[in-house]
Amino acid sequence: MRSVLGGLADLVSARTPVPLSPSRRGNALTDAFTGALTRGNREAQLSVMEGVSTMFSIVSLLAEATAAVDWGMYRTHDGRGRVAQEEPREVTDHLALKVWNQPNPFMGRQEFVETVQQHVDLVGEGWGVMDFYDPGMTMPREIWPVRPDRMNVVPDPESFISGYWFASPDGEQVPLSINEVLRLKLPNPRDPFRGMGPVQSLMADLDGIRYSAEWNRNFFLNSAEPGGIIEYEHNLSEPDFDRVLKRWGEQHKGVSKAHSVAIIEKGKWVSNSFSQKDMQFTELQAASRDNVREAYRIHKHMLGQSDDVNRANALAADYTFARRLVVGRLERWKSMLNTQFLPRFGATGQGVYFNYCNPIPQDAELENATLTAQAGSFKTLIDAGVEPDAAALACGLPVMPMRDAAALPAPDPVQALAERITNLLAIGAGA
Repeated sequence: MRSVLGGLADLVSARTPVPLSPSRRGNALTDAFTGALTRGNREAQLSVMEGVSTMFSIVSLLAEATAAVDWGMYRTHDGRGRVAQEEPREVTDHLALKVWNQPNPFMGRQEFVETVQQHVDLVGEGWGVMDFYDPGMTMPREIWPVRPDRMNVVPDPESFISGYWFASPDGEQVPLSINEVLRLKLPNPRDPFRGMGPVQSLMADLDGIRYSAEWNRNFFLNSAEPGGIIEYEHNLSEPDFDRVLKRWGEQHKGVSKAHSVAIIEKGKWVSNSFSQKDMQFTELQAASRDNVREAYRIHKHMLGQSDDVNRANALAADYTFARRLVVGRLERWKSMLNTQFLPRFGATGQGVYFNYCNPIPQDAELENATLTAQAGSFKTLIDAGVEPDAAALACGLPVMPMRDAAALPAPDPVQALAERITNLLAIGAGA
């Protein structure tokens, strides 16, 4: 990380065609203060994973699935500057690959990705700050994840963003140049500088889940019944008020004293309570959980809720989860690595790229149906007189050597009958 004196010295050369930030020159301290005002919201969004079990389940599931995928580095040319025509060749020895596999001394790639992905799925943005071998920042050495609520953008009317400020836990404002920061962001329709995640649209539902849980907890702590009012016809003196309040707490507060007989001296109890049935907490929590799953587009089977899930739609849920949720997150990581991380390595970062292993599980039924359709199309083209190689390519099949059917030996009728009897016996044994 650079020193305070060295921060914000590097401005990008690109100019935006229209001003996307205030026309005044970005004041770093003012922008950092403005960011501090909104940081509380992001901090609250990060904390919902601690207080709502559904959020913990969804966010941890998405982060773990994204972090568990293997990555590789591949070369885009043949070593002499020419684009390779054959399959990409894997690169196993490269400084960028080493840093990616071990971002810093205290965490490997999986923990790093899982940490940043949690931030993305909670706040809509994830950040990494790099340390370098050289003062010119051309050779990254480490990457550290940082909390989104501590990062502040410094807008620039000409270059869009001129740098960043990091708010340390002790209040220090640490300036960072663009070259020191890696960033993942879900686009925010109202703010081009910051991200937006599903949590922003769920705050009311998440509050409902949390408040209903707290109400249930207080139901048992406060005499196992909601509160009421003790009415007196005259005003109580301060000693009498304290005496009544203390005696009521001693006699009725706590689960062990639930439903005990209450004796009120010269007062009248007026209940203003609602039963748990009246509050319909079960229905409220179920509706809120459905809203959370809807915002994250995740099937209930993925959260272990299998009340109406059979094997067929469970497999379909796994397939959909990987194709629509995990792949999208991996594509965002791939874009960041290839457009932000690799260019930091100068010439050594050219001609190579990162790519992930396909996380989508195989669908045997779909593959069989596809192969059957391809074979049928291939036969149709062959019957129409199309050359076999061209027909195979048109149907998505590999080119296969063809033999003249007339040259094939005639089938042995005895052997064919024996094979048929063997198959029938096998079927009967299986039944």
